[in-house]
Amino acid sequence: MAGTSARQRSPTVGVVVITYRARAMLERCLAPVLASPLRPEVLVVNSSSTDGTVELARELGARTWVVPRRSFNHGLTREAARRKLATDIVVMLTPDCFARSPAFLELLVEPIATGHAEVAYARQVAADDADLLARFGRAFCYPERSELRSKEDAARLGSAVHFCSNACAAWSNHALDRIGGFKPTLVSEETIAVCELLEAGGRIAYVAEAVVEHSHPTRLLDSFRRQFDVGWTRETWRHLLLTHGPDEARGLAYARGLVRTVLAEAPHLLPLALLDTAVRLAGYRAGRLAAHLPAHLARHLSGQDFFWVGPAPGIVRAAAGV
Repeated sequence: MAGTSARQRSPTVGVVVITYRARAMLERCLAPVLASPLRPEVLVVNSSSTDGTVELARELGARTWVVPRRSFNHGLTREAARRKLATDIVVMLTPDCFARSPAFLELLVEPIATGHAEVAYARQVAADDADLLARFGRAFCYPERSELRSKEDAARLGSAVHFCSNACAAWSNHALDRIGGFKPTLVSEETIAVCELLEAGGRIAYVAEAVVEHSHPTRLLDSFRRQFDVGWTRETWRHLLLTHGPDEARGLAYARGLVRTVLAEAPHLLPLALLDTAVRLAGYRAGRLAAHLPAHLARHLSGQDFFWVGPAPGIVRAAAGV
């Protein structure tokens, strides 16, 4: 009977919120998490900002962990945080994700708690005042219909089979343990982990019913830098991230859909839409070539200048086997 009771117990849930200068948005992010009937253990990780983020997190009832800015790494910091919590399920959040429903946490972790998937990610919608390009991007990546994906879906979806988001995703800690956890990386630690899980026979759930508001205004420099980092990561981890086909096919579908949407809803934005698409492509291509660029130049092109100071690029390449 004791064994049966242990098997039937509800899994423990932890939430990691990665922050830097996040005081202004933290309470709105944490409120539905802390109010969840799942009673998650919440750990706010802060990379040494001095705006009061840590103090507010403690006031709200969360645990805190401060890491030096220069030692922050998207993969290794999340890996250390999940091990600190040591819960059955860990949810990774960014502080600019705001749940649209108090039940979002229960909905998000359900596919993992029921054994249907090893990772689940939420639907992201744009803020009410978001620009058209931001709204299209969220609608393109996060449709209204949930789905469960496995490696077998790669023939149908190509590189989209391993799409996920580190802004709001839940993970089986046991499954992460089996693949050695999150790897050191510049960005896309969640995509690397999903690829490894799929290769190991795991499944990823997209939970459209778990809705969070998360979007960024369209800024050309931000678009370039974000895609530069993605391109560098794709090239460094190409044996995983490009196995199911090139990113360009999905990028082309995005561009075509964006042009159609802009022409139908706001034709005057077409020059901006085309320019933003070109800037994204240029950033991605530059990132793919970044291994041949001097570190000081890559530092200026990247969205994370601190990453390029010190041994981090070499550590990531060694982990990727390149």
